[in-house]
Amino acid sequence: MSEQQFSGIIIKGIGGFYYIEANETIYECKARGAFRKKKIAPLAGDNVLITVRENGENTIDEIKERKNFLLRPPVANVDTLVIVSSVKEPVPSLTVIDRLTAIAESKGIKPCVVFSKSDLGDTAYLEEIYNLAGINVCSVCCKTGEGVDRVKEMIKGGITVFTGNTGVGKSSLLNCIDSRFSIETGEISSKLGRGRHTTRDVTLHKISDFYVADTPGFSSLDIESGEIIMKDDLPYCFTEFNDYLGRCRFSSCTHTVDKGCKILEAVENGEIHKSRHNSYVTMYNEVKNIKEWQL
Repeated sequence: MSEQQFSGIIIKGIGGFYYIEANETIYECKARGAFRKKKIAPLAGDNVLITVRENGENTIDEIKERKNFLLRPPVANVDTLVIVSSVKEPVPSLTVIDRLTAIAESKGIKPCVVFSKSDLGDTAYLEEIYNLAGINVCSVCCKTGEGVDRVKEMIKGGITVFTGNTGVGKSSLLNCIDSRFSIETGEISSKLGRGRHTTRDVTLHKISDFYVADTPGFSSLDIESGEIIMKDDLPYCFTEFNDYLGRCRFSSCTHTVDKGCKILEAVENGEIHKSRHNSYVTMYNEVKNIKEWQL
């Protein structure tokens, strides 16, 4: 039996079959039983080693080490998380945005914030919050194309996941980023059997030199509910806190209401935006009583 081995990337998994882009081709493969025994589920975004057989079943032989993964949507090796929020209709929730940026930071994923529908309102005050935090941020209008080039710069290289709730314009933004995206989405979905199975499967689409994860049916809430950041780790997930950590009067400082807290001092001085600190306090209070063993 003629067979060859290739390195590739999983672009979709569906019904026990996985579709791997390798050698400029898409191969349908089954995962070896060893993965089930180890309770490892291959994910879109996994870098893998496959064996392609001329007259037999193609198999995934090895899943290479992941640098990170999200639970919902299930995707591995994410480089960039683009958080899309409209300036109006619906109005943005800064706490939701900050929760998502923190989850990204906790996994070594670059967070970017995009405010859509900039024709409906002024976004300057929103951009100021995230510029002060050192987070990539821009505003876009899909009707005029304003800001789309900036988004393209944000997501160059690697794997990008777009997240946002219904109505914020994720699909419109993706079509503005690359006019072929909707066409390619349709072609690949047809090839890989979209519609025959659940619509909650993640598919990676190659656009230029990067991949965009199509996450149908998932929203910001899915990422939020699928991830918990423990209280001791939380301060490190707000990048603008970094210069102040370890400098508070008390080593047990929670950075919420404590005396001698350098982060509270920075908020008062306008070096950290009050909105971001409010989100931190909300998140801290949600997890402060959770113990590791409870997870």
